[in-house]
Amino acid sequence: MKKKLISVLLTASMCMALAVGCGSQSSDEGEASEEGESEKITFMVPDWGVPTDEQLAAFTEETGIEVEISEVGWDDIREKLGTAAAANECVADVVEVDWSWVGEFYAAGWLEPLEVSEEDKADMPTIDTFTIDDQVLAMPYANDYRLAYYNTEQFKAAGITEEPQTWDDVLEACRQLKSTGTVDYPFAIALNAEEKTATCLMWLAYTMNGVIWNDDGTFNEESVMEALKYMETLINEELVAPEDKTSSGMDAYMRICGGTASFLTGPTSFVSRSQNEELCSVVGQITPILVPGKDGKAAQTMPLPEAIGVNSLSENKEAAKTFIEWYTSADMQKQLNETNSAIPTRNSVLEELINDGTIQNSGAMLEQAKLVSSPFPNGVPSYYAEMSSAMYNAINKMARGELNAEEAYAEMSGALEELLNE
Repeated sequence: MKKKLISVLLTASMCMALAVGCGSQSSDEGEASEEGESEKITFMVPDWGVPTDEQLAAFTEETGIEVEISEVGWDDIREKLGTAAAANECVADVVEVDWSWVGEFYAAGWLEPLEVSEEDKADMPTIDTFTIDDQVLAMPYANDYRLAYYNTEQFKAAGITEEPQTWDDVLEACRQLKSTGTVDYPFAIALNAEEKTATCLMWLAYTMNGVIWNDDGTFNEESVMEALKYMETLINEELVAPEDKTSSGMDAYMRICGGTASFLTGPTSFVSRSQNEELCSVVGQITPILVPGKDGKAAQTMPLPEAIGVNSLSENKEAAKTFIEWYTSADMQKQLNETNSAIPTRNSVLEELINDGTIQNSGAMLEQAKLVSSPFPNGVPSYYAEMSSAMYNAINKMARGELNAEEAYAEMSGALEELLNE
C-alpha cells in the first residue's frame, strides 16, 4: 500500500505555507545547502496519480526538491483550486488538470505555460488537448482515448465472421446479434444525464466525420445530427439496454465485460478490464480494434487524458516544472504503469510495454494511439462544462422518448449559442 507524505488540503499548516507561496524555500540558498535543507513543492492529485514514497524519494535525491502530496478527490480539485485562486492563494504548486478543465483554467489564468520540446510533442500527441493559443498548459501523464471493443465469440455465434469496419457495419452486426437471440442489447453506450453521454456523442460525430464544431465554436450541424440520428436508431431499435438510459456511463460500458453487450467504443482501461477475471466474465472473448468510421476505420480518435500543470500563483515555478518533467518522463511513465496502472501518454513507452508483454491483449491499442487528435478547433473552451451539460441532458431526453434527434439538436445548439453570446 502506497504511503502518502501529506494528504490534507487547506489545513492550518498549509495556510501558513500559502503566505509565502506553495511549498517553501530558504531565502539563503547557501545556508540551506550547508544545513542540507531542500526546496519543497506541493502536488495536488487524485489517488490514481499519487507516486509512491520510493519514487518521490528518488526524485528528491536526484533534484534536491521535496514533494508534499495533497491527495484530493477528482471531483473536488476544480473547486479547491478556484476557491484558493479567488483569495489569491496557491493551493498547490503542481495541480491535476483534466482534459475538460483546461479551457476554464486557461481563461481564469490559473496555469503557467510550459516549454515543451518538439520531440516530446511528437511522442505525446495528447499534449494537443492541453494546448490553447499555442501555449502548452499541462503535460499529460495518464492516457485515455476512444478505442473500440467487440466480443468475437458472440459475433461468431450470430454468424458474423469479420470485425466491423464502419458504423453501418456495427449497426448491421448489432441487428443480427439481436435478431438471432445472441445478445438482447448488443451496443453499450452511455445515455444517462452525465458527462460520459456528451463525450459519446462527441466521439461518434468525430469518428464519423472528423468534425464536431465549426471554427466559430458552433456545432457542425451535419456531423452532429448524423451522430444523434445514429444514437436515435440504436435507441428506437432497442439495441441498447433500457438501464443505459439511467445507469452510470461506466455501468453501461461494463456490460461488455458482463457479456450482455457485444460492442463498445470506450476507455483504454477496458484493454485490462477485459482481461481481469474479477471484473470480466467473458475473459478471452473481447478484442480491442480500431474505431469504425463512415467509409472504413476512422482516421482519428478523441483523447480524454489526465495531465498536471504548474499553478500560476506558485512561488516555486521552476521546481514545479522540474517535477513535471520528471513525472512525465519515459522512465516514470513505465513506473506509473506498474504502480498505478496508468496508460502511458508517450507512444514510445506504450509501444515498449506492448512489445514486451507488459500490456496484454492490446489489439489495435498502439495503432489507435497514433490517431489521437483533439476535436476542438480552438482548444477546449472555457464554457465546456455548461456546453456538456446541455448536450447530455438533451441526449438523455431523446433516450427517454421526450425529444427526437432534431429536437435534441435544437436544444443543445440553442444552449451553445447562448454560451457563445455571453
